[in-house]
Amino acid sequence: MKYFIGNWKMFGVPNSINILNKINSYYSKDKNRSKYRVIITPPYTLIESYAKHFKNKKISIGSQNCYQKDYFSSNTAAISPYMIKKVGARYTLIGHSDNRSEGDTNEMLKAKVQFALKNNLRVVFCIGENKTEKRNKKTLSALKRQISKVLEKKFRISNIIVAYEPIWSIGTGKIPTKIELENTTMHIKKVLKNIFKGKSPPVLYGGSVDGNNVEIFREIREIDGFLIGGASKSSKKFIDIIKNYYR
Repeated sequence: MKYFIGNWKMFGVPNSINILNKINSYYSKDKNRSKYRVIITPPYTLIESYAKHFKNKKISIGSQNCYQKDYFSSNTAAISPYMIKKVGARYTLIGHSDNRSEGDTNEMLKAKVQFALKNNLRVVFCIGENKTEKRNKKTLSALKRQISKVLEKKFRISNIIVAYEPIWSIGTGKIPTKIELENTTMHIKKVLKNIFKGKSPPVLYGGSVDGNNVEIFREIREIDGFLIGGASKSSKKFIDIIKNYYR
């Protein structure tokens, strides 16, 4: 099973659902639809209405983050995994580089993963090296550290997806070479198998994915799907990624 996950970031108002209606219409009729899943993570403000609209349809709705406490608390503006689940989200991103840069520590990320799984949310755990780590050939060690500091063998592997997003690639149009991606995704799965007793959750790629370069990723067996940023805000661009992947 492949995954096409759209991260809308700070984008979207109620009538932006028309973008998803077009994606859902294509998805429902696509002859390859049994081979993949589509998940969209809109802002918190849209989760409930979108989740209700797509409850019995093909698209699943997730959140872009969650707070590191469960149920309710006195933390102003915080939104817990429990609250996200109650409004219809089925997935949540955790560990995106945007949130790491704003102060998310490994301890915070571990708590987020723990409480998200407790509430039966599927976690899309984001990892990625920055430009300095890449330049200093520290990519593999950085990724291993990010994974091993947060994920534990006691976590339910069936509810975990890992998304590799090199920070230097996001929004730049630059992507790793085929050989780099093959080596990196194999390394990520090796680290995950060491944690989860020989098994690995799906590993996705994110970072400047578009309809023109997605065919390159198709050749890399270890990649189980994509976390898509800017292109997910356009139904045409998002559909083109799926079309070209299965062409």
